[in-house]
Amino acid sequence: MTISRAGWRRHALLTPRQMGEVDRLTIAGGVPGSALMDKAGRGVADTISRRWSPRPLVVLCGPGNNGGDGFVAARVLEQRGWPVRIALLGSVAGLRGDAAEAAAGWHGAVEPLMPAALDEAALVIDGIFGAGLTRPIDGVTRAVIEALDERRLPVVAIDVPSGVDGASGEVRGIAPRAASTVTFFHKKPGHLLLPGRSHCGETTLVQIGIPEAVLDHVASDTVANDPVWWRAGLPRPSLESHKYTRGHALVAGGREMTGAGRLAAKSALRTGAGLVTLAAPEAAFPIYAAALTGVIVHPVAGSNDFCALLADKRRNAVVIGPGAGVGAETRDMTLATLEAEKRVVLDADALTSFADDPETLFSAIRSPCVMTPHEGEFARLFDVAGGKPERARHAAWQSGAVVLLKGADTVIAAPDGRVAINANAPPELATAGSGDVLAGIVLGLLAQGMEPFVAAAAAAWIHGDAAGRIGSGLISEDLVEALAPTLRDLLRGRSLVLH
Repeated sequence: MTISRAGWRRHALLTPRQMGEVDRLTIAGGVPGSALMDKAGRGVADTISRRWSPRPLVVLCGPGNNGGDGFVAARVLEQRGWPVRIALLGSVAGLRGDAAEAAAGWHGAVEPLMPAALDEAALVIDGIFGAGLTRPIDGVTRAVIEALDERRLPVVAIDVPSGVDGASGEVRGIAPRAASTVTFFHKKPGHLLLPGRSHCGETTLVQIGIPEAVLDHVASDTVANDPVWWRAGLPRPSLESHKYTRGHALVAGGREMTGAGRLAAKSALRTGAGLVTLAAPEAAFPIYAAALTGVIVHPVAGSNDFCALLADKRRNAVVIGPGAGVGAETRDMTLATLEAEKRVVLDADALTSFADDPETLFSAIRSPCVMTPHEGEFARLFDVAGGKPERARHAAWQSGAVVLLKGADTVIAAPDGRVAINANAPPELATAGSGDVLAGIVLGLLAQGMEPFVAAAAAAWIHGDAAGRIGSGLISEDLVEALAPTLRDLLRGRSLVLH
């Protein structure tokens, strides 16, 4: 088994709709909604008490359950000696259900929600709107959030900052930039996806008495990318292993941008492929041969020579695209690679070369394949609207390949609908060549037999962890060397470095 079911479930991400069903099932199972709300509000209060000392606090409440959580948090913090005020969107008389019950437990004044309510506040709880908001914020709520930003008041958001779509991470017009966000049971995609993640600050997950067993009835196909669920599938050499049992990767090198192919080849080798061959155009052969030692450099005069390399069945995994150049030759080499039914990574120029005819590329995919586009390359192949997970999921279904849609919030999607969201990539990865290293990591894992979706997810996490170990001053060559300590910690099951 390459995926731990328990690990997957532990890191499952729930959309607002799924979370609503979780609440419904929990209440139907005998847990009162008011008990859930009380624990949620106390969780917010506890999070605040751990981080801040008592100071003037304003709780901004909306008309729904987020507002009810806010009333509970206000009551608990006031009992702990905090000076607390509440400002409500709407009226107390307009509250219903558990929110109305929570408001009944508050015996102080309730002010109308308006910018003036922020006067004299040193800390603000945002409980106006929850994760299911689908319309732009406007009116007095927008004015209040604008005032929050202008005054630079520290904000603690309940569930998500008001205005952040919990399913997609999109900002509906405006959202405060919280110092802290407190959410419940499981995180939502919007906590990891941009720009929502940038508005959440430090996200704290609080358990409020919802049994994990409800996930038996609310299956999530979206997960936070974490070694817990894929670590067991990482290739591990045994005492009987030798270079031929660990896979033989083939890298298609380019004529001019030789650094891309070299980075991919070194990364595949460092990730554990037993052998790596780089197919070097004859004119660039001396450059590749002089720069690469552990990699076999094979001169090729054109696509026919490249096909001859493909014919060797021992070469079981291929990457084509990094520095390859956009045009007919790259198209031909890509189609030949796919026809050979190797394990394939399609990156950069291999994708752009099919911008005018993506269906030809998709129809040629018949073997395990991972595409690694950035947003620009993705848009050249796929005409898909919606949030990042939905776009990647549709692209994977349409193409038949695992799609690794790169970014600070990389999304990995499989044709069967599974999605992983990666959130450990530091901003230093925004440098030339880092994508070539990522393609090489995927290649190295595929060559060793890892399942494509799991290989892509593991590669994205390994890439981010290696970058986090380097930090400021990172260049892509550094990433290759940093792979060893990341892999060592993963394979030994050690506690990983926190960045």
